Amino acid sequence: MGSDSGLILLAVVLIAVAGFFAAMEAAVSRLSRSRVEDLARENRRGVEKLRKILEDTPRYLNLALLLRLVCEMSACAVAAVIAASRLDRWAAVGVAAAVMVVVSYVVVGVSPRTVGRQHAGGVALIAAAVLPPLAVLFGPVPKLLILLGNAVTPGRGFREGPFASEAELRDMVDLAAEESRVIEDDERRMVHSVFELADTIVREVMVPRTDMVFVERDKTLRQALSLALRSGFSRIPVVGEDKDDIVGVIYLKDLVRRTFDHRAAENNELVDAVMRPPTFVPDSKPVDELLKEMQLTQNHIAILVDEYGGTAGLVTMEDLVEEIVGEIADEYDLERPIIEPLPDGSSRVSARLGVEELGELFGKEISDDDVETVGGLLAKHLGRVPIPGSECVVEGLRLHAESTGGRRNRISTVLVTVEPEPAAEHEPAEHEHA
Repeated sequence: MGSDSGLILLAVVLIAVAGFFAAMEAAVSRLSRSRVEDLARENRRGVEKLRKILEDTPRYLNLALLLRLVCEMSACAVAAVIAASRLDRWAAVGVAAAVMVVVSYVVVGVSPRTVGRQHAGGVALIAAAVLPPLAVLFGPVPKLLILLGNAVTPGRGFREGPFASEAELRDMVDLAAEESRVIEDDERRMVHSVFELADTIVREVMVPRTDMVFVERDKTLRQALSLALRSGFSRIPVVGEDKDDIVGVIYLKDLVRRTFDHRAAENNELVDAVMRPPTFVPDSKPVDELLKEMQLTQNHIAILVDEYGGTAGLVTMEDLVEEIVGEIADEYDLERPIIEPLPDGSSRVSARLGVEELGELFGKEISDDDVETVGGLLAKHLGRVPIPGSECVVEGLRLHAESTGGRRNRISTVLVTVEPEPAAEHEPAEHEHA
């Protein structure tokens, strides 16, 4: 009896360890790079080890699978020995098999995997402490077993094993593109982008709060229409007290319809009369989930909220789609030279031109530790996101925002003119044309 008690304890320990490895396998396979970065921002211990696991995920997944199988098979063998000591041979086999099927399915197959998926971050941090030493201990054993499996498998096997489905599919796509040329390079990049959607959070693709163009709720429809036409945006958030108080979103087509049907509404009605309710989502939401939600609700813009409840930025359907297909350019996105001298002595410069280069171009001393580009300099002195027509004077140079470009309609060119000497003696003036 004492011997059986020891064997029963051994079987219980082996099943528990197998469940432990099953939970780690599920957690590591589900973990994304964005989740690892979130753990790093939380200053969790073991994040650096977790990054190393993500660099070679198949190796550690195969190791966890191997150790789980070793523990499960050992527990089955122990259970068979226990049953054989009390029952005849065939009855022992049947009882041991039945018990271990139920125990393995529940204790190893379902419960630990559920925990690993629900608490992927915490379990993966434990895996980061456990799996690397075991990988050193077992060395090339998992890879040798995979090679042995590929050797007895008809046809071509998988170099990293067939256990990580995403890795397998990626390899199949690469093979189709590189060898048979069934898939073109741009199609391969698109397929890989689809895989990466689950690893990307909307914070990484959003228009940040500092780049948002917005309209106050007490503005008239005419003012909102003018802002939409000048900025190039067809959907603009409406704010109350500040950017953390988003009360709605106005659509250009709603403004046009209302002002066309009722001419007097241009100056008599405010934007809150036609604005639509905003959609708020956390900035940590995966891109693929948000894209699916926006498709179902037929919504093309969402306001992102950070962990403190403040406005982090906004994201549009186009931002999400471009994560799959790449940058979408339109007929207004024209490539211009960085510096274009004009006949009247002024210059049209790219908003990406450096502040120091601007100073050298006009023989001025312009130094600013807060910004690096002309576009940033213009935004800083305006105190808001510049739109076409925005102006300010800095160190005797008048900066006039001209055209916009790119998917976010940011200012792409700035007209720079030297101010007359009397104006240069006064304080730098800042204003924005209506």
